[in-house]
Amino acid sequence: MLDGIIVINKTKGCTSHDVVSKVKRILNEKVGHTGTLDPNATGVLPLLIGKGTKLSYYLIEHDKKYKVVLQLGIKTDTADCEGKIIEEKEVLDENLAEENIKTILDSFVGEQSQIPPMYSALKQNGVRLYELARKGIEVEREGRLITIYNIEDIKINNPYISMKVSCSKGTYIRSLCYDIGEKLGVFATMTELNRAKTSVFSQEESININDLTKENINEYILSMEEALEKYDKIIVRGKYVNLLINGVRVGDNRFTNDKVINQKLYRVYDEENNFIGLGKKNDLGFKIEKLLIT
Repeated sequence: MLDGIIVINKTKGCTSHDVVSKVKRILNEKVGHTGTLDPNATGVLPLLIGKGTKLSYYLIEHDKKYKVVLQLGIKTDTADCEGKIIEEKEVLDENLAEENIKTILDSFVGEQSQIPPMYSALKQNGVRLYELARKGIEVEREGRLITIYNIEDIKINNPYISMKVSCSKGTYIRSLCYDIGEKLGVFATMTELNRAKTSVFSQEESININDLTKENINEYILSMEEALEKYDKIIVRGKYVNLLINGVRVGDNRFTNDKVINQKLYRVYDEENNFIGLGKKNDLGFKIEKLLIT
């Protein structure tokens, strides 16, 4: 049985489900993902294989980087170019002044509350928002706390703006584009989206889904340890290993020679460098949070 992660470079036009299905057919293993990409979006789509599916929560939590293009002057019902145009507005030169645009974009950097789009997989009262949207029903949505860390490499080519965005999990780039248009005094719709990085996975290290075969797939599967390398490593001393594996919270600080900080998640190994799982310490001691022995 294979356990690990494969980083796919999703192409335009296929769904995330299509990608998962292809990998399932090749491997005949349990396969999941850490978050979908829209059919017309491209870029990094990490897939979890076998026991790797247990890592979803720990990989979803990380930040992301996108390359995005938006078009000024149009509003669609989906906030991207796949939707129906519901309103248009002339884009004047004053709207496109470089300093004005950069000032507006800079104003989005930082922590903020973002209203998710109606065409999203979020649920309200047990119903996905996009299901309501397809019936022509719009409901009030609560803002979600997100962080935009950086907006850079801004290029303006009337009526298009391209940029790179670094952001926290849960950020809807379609909503960001919409909000930018509102602040500029014209509408804006996302026309292109590429996820360049999520967690430790980058597009440069991914495999195009169209190039993946039964013969080469094993070359691209990362171990669970590699996927979690963002977390610091600690080594547990002999007699404490079985206690931790059996779910005991160890209060004896001699369980490791490594410095351990409260409430920080660590990759945990035994003295023979065998990977045990992920663990965390609180005031009562250290405990394995996710057992990942292969």
